[in-house]
Amino acid sequence: MEGTNRILVVDDDAGHRTMLKTLMTGWGYEVTVADDGITGVESVKKAPFDIVLMDMKMITMSGMEALEEIHGFNPSLPVIIMTAYSSVETAVAALKRGAVDYLTKPLDFEKLKLTLARMVETLGLKQENLNLKQSLGKRFNRENLIGNSPAMLALLETVEMVAPSEANVLIFGESGTGKELIAGALHHNSARKDFPFVKINCAAITETLLESELFGHERGAFTGADRRRKGSFLAAHRGSILLDEIGEMNSAMQAKLLRVLQEREVTPVGSETPVPVDVRVIAATNRDLTEMIDQGKFRQDLFFRLNVVNLEIPPLRLRNQDIPELALHFLTHFAAKNSRDVKGFTPDAMDAMIRYPWPGNVRELMNSVERGVVLSRSDYLSLVDLPFIRQDQELKAGGAGNSQGYDPVDRPLAEIEQEAVLKTLASADNNRSEAARRLGITRKTLLKKLRLYGKA
Repeated sequence: MEGTNRILVVDDDAGHRTMLKTLMTGWGYEVTVADDGITGVESVKKAPFDIVLMDMKMITMSGMEALEEIHGFNPSLPVIIMTAYSSVETAVAALKRGAVDYLTKPLDFEKLKLTLARMVETLGLKQENLNLKQSLGKRFNRENLIGNSPAMLALLETVEMVAPSEANVLIFGESGTGKELIAGALHHNSARKDFPFVKINCAAITETLLESELFGHERGAFTGADRRRKGSFLAAHRGSILLDEIGEMNSAMQAKLLRVLQEREVTPVGSETPVPVDVRVIAATNRDLTEMIDQGKFRQDLFFRLNVVNLEIPPLRLRNQDIPELALHFLTHFAAKNSRDVKGFTPDAMDAMIRYPWPGNVRELMNSVERGVVLSRSDYLSLVDLPFIRQDQELKAGGAGNSQGYDPVDRPLAEIEQEAVLKTLASADNNRSEAARRLGITRKTLLKKLRLYGKA
């Protein structure tokens, strides 16, 4: 099967690794060698492999250390340990650390061949969740916040310190990074956790209705106001309110919000009587508010009121160490939700996900995994089930300067479609049902197009 035969041999014995490369190449595997643990770890980070065969005893970095480094980068990559008979206890310890198997030296070549064949057949998958959970204190409820990268742990440590306070918090982050989850962690780890947590998307409500949504209105205050409404601030009394996309709020509403923060009271639309309110305000945005202040689009005094504490969520591309754990979490969730028996990811797919830039951040990863789980026909999601990542890899492999590459600019639409269809069919090994699935069309439609191209 394509993508399941690339092996990295890590051994500081030059003669032994050369012998293994010659032997396994003869068995049909694509073999790369590394002369020590450090080089082995670097090789894994530079290129995708399906199996690592690694000596335990090496001078510059031991197999145990290299195993930990490799699984810190890609926990789904199967590692087979080679060890002397006298070091079987060490090999057992390596199994506990995440190695999938061990072989004793001198190697039984027939056993090695069978072990590799079994790995290829089953894709070497005993998926290991990252065993890197670092305690933030039993009192801290992480909710669905997943990640053990240095950037994420630093953020969560700050959230743990800030949550019990009464300070307003301003959360920055690109779309899809999980700003709402951070806001939820702040609320659920505060003294206000037993009271309401109200969430408002300022960009999703029209300017004319936002004031009523936030502060409430009296009956008859405007056309359609057939009853009194208390508004989100009063609904969140003694709790917390999240003002998401705060940068989309117009200047008039900014002034009214500033007054609420200063006076700690709201005046419903159509009323002249202010109502006291006790609410902790958490605001979130994907925009640069300091730049908006310079442009006169956001009030500086409101910014200072909101920005008592600021938290910045790193984009997923800057914390790719968290991708395996996040992906496995989403896979488990969506497999259960959709009653699908999907167990994990192929090493190829996990490696590609780690390298993919995820412009849509965690939300894009979640949606991609959900789509893969729903449409997958096997127990493990592969690159076939992750089309956006596969296409990204193909574009990078083609190179921007390839004049024969796929460039849709200034070309007839019919020609572009034909090239896309034929290339997809070729990549699916002329399996028309699979090509139709990748293209998102029926097999019948694909056959019509092939007849049109004279390829039926």
